[in-house]
Amino acid sequence: MKKIPVFYEKTISTQPIFAGKVIRVQVDEVELPDGKMAKRELVKHSGAVGILAITPEQKIVLVRQFRKPLEKTILEIPAGKLESGEHPDRCAERELEEETGYRADQLKRVTSFYTSPGFADEIIHLYQAKGLQKGQMQPDQDEFVELVELTLDECFREMEKGVICDAKTILAIYLWQLQGMKAE
Repeated sequence: MKKIPVFYEKTISTQPIFAGKVIRVQVDEVELPDGKMAKRELVKHSGAVGILAITPEQKIVLVRQFRKPLEKTILEIPAGKLESGEHPDRCAERELEEETGYRADQLKRVTSFYTSPGFADEIIHLYQAKGLQKGQMQPDQDEFVELVELTLDECFREMEKGVICDAKTILAIYLWQLQGMKAE
């Protein structure tokens, strides 16, 4: 029987570069599986949630906001960063209400995925919200968002135009289409 190689990089040292409100950056020196040394630039992130919320009218709940790294305004599913020690279930509940005003009777984790595993450890936990009830938006002090609700066809048109362009939202839209998720 052929032995399957184990790929592991042993961390020899870590050099912190930057610690901010959202991310930390470090450079690790690692020993490769063949014994050679290499450097890895890493972005550390506390994780986040994204919420796939479908209204009774079969429209997805999105927020329009300006994204500085892209220098443009895009449409995204409601999402947000996990606070220290916060459980993803609680974060999903909080972010849905803050960004959209909606509350959900039920939040169910659909999947979790890494955004850029080549250099970052950010994980996003994707939830589906069911039994939506409209409330009052309460965005963070430095957050300017507009609530937008689109049909599946409208989402695909916005994807073609590049207005919906982030991975979590595109994944949520395809899951909505593939799994035929409905509001309940």
